[in-house]
Amino acid sequence: MQAGKPGYRSTPVCLYLSRPMESDDETLMLRYRDGDASAFETLYARHKGPVYRYLLRNCAQVEVAEELFQETWAGIVKARKRYKPTARFRTFLFTMAHHRLVDHYRRRRPEHEPHDPERAADERQAPDRQLDRWEQAQALRQAIAGLPAEQREAFLLKEEAGLGLEEIAAVTGVGSETAKSRLRYAFSKLKRLLGGES
Repeated sequence: MQAGKPGYRSTPVCLYLSRPMESDDETLMLRYRDGDASAFETLYARHKGPVYRYLLRNCAQVEVAEELFQETWAGIVKARKRYKPTARFRTFLFTMAHHRLVDHYRRRRPEHEPHDPERAADERQAPDRQLDRWEQAQALRQAIAGLPAEQREAFLLKEEAGLGLEEIAAVTGVGSETAKSRLRYAFSKLKRLLGGES
């Protein structure tokens, strides 16, 4: 420990060198394409949450979301041999999920029902704080559900999937200006609904 720097501790360089570097998604998908099943498990663990939430908040039905979730990952498995890293893996993955949603809506138009709220993560919080968080989350879910389908999807691709404007445009098959417009209207409507603006 160095004088004058309490708590400072140098880390030997060998420790940094011995830590395995985390592979990016594209590298993992290429490894899976070439037969490495553990690479798929890593990709699945990384992206299962955002994909499921994206599907659930678009269709608002748990059973449907679970079915589309399985179909999305089955599609990734099927497409692995023809995968080429021409775009980010997330774009590839959410394009697959988008296509599953489109197919679902073509088959039938489901009734729009609000889904169950998520349980509070920290049970140690006071009940009134838990209730407040639940009410805020419920208000946000209802506001998102009330968006027009195109705006809702653009918003979820940005917020759940973390995609950029060009990637949202690619996933949804529209121009970047259209994607930008959908996002702008979505954020504007959500701000109005949640902020009580007229």
